[in-house]
Amino acid sequence: MRHLAAAGYRPMPWANGRGTTAEVLREDGPEGLRFRLSMASVTGDGPFSVLPGIERTLTVLSGPGFRLTGEGLSLICAPLVPVFFPGDLALCAEGTGGCPSVDFNVMTARALPRPTVTVLQAPVELPADGTLYLLALDPLVVNGMPVQRHDLVITETSARIDGAGAVIAVRRPR
Repeated sequence: MRHLAAAGYRPMPWANGRGTTAEVLREDGPEGLRFRLSMASVTGDGPFSVLPGIERTLTVLSGPGFRLTGEGLSLICAPLVPVFFPGDLALCAEGTGGCPSVDFNVMTARALPRPTVTVLQAPVELPADGTLYLLALDPLVVNGMPVQRHDLVITETSARIDGAGAVIAVRRPR
């Protein structure tokens, strides 16, 4: 089990240069990005970065949320509801009303199996099946280890999550 503290996340510029993200975890391969977890602030209406060959799941962590619109697509990004979309579509955030939202992003190369992303309330027990990436939305205890808000726990085993808060569980198949 690995524990990554939020204080260690790297600030990175958005691909479109219009903002920054906190890179939580990144895995690259010979063809480039394979898997990435990050948190970003959407502070106003505007374009999202286009990421060819990448599948994305976005979950609003705080703030009112917004709508993502593009050719043939209109998605409501509401708090704590994971939303899936292809990264190679030109999309714009709309309806922010000038109120910032912080979101959690799961990005996966299209050639890889897509992970599942769920928001769960503690206490909860998750079985071992692939790799689990657990982002604490509140202070929690994972397999007996205290974690703080926005810390990430990575495990290949089952996970017992205790406390009075929520967690985003990202499961990558083997």
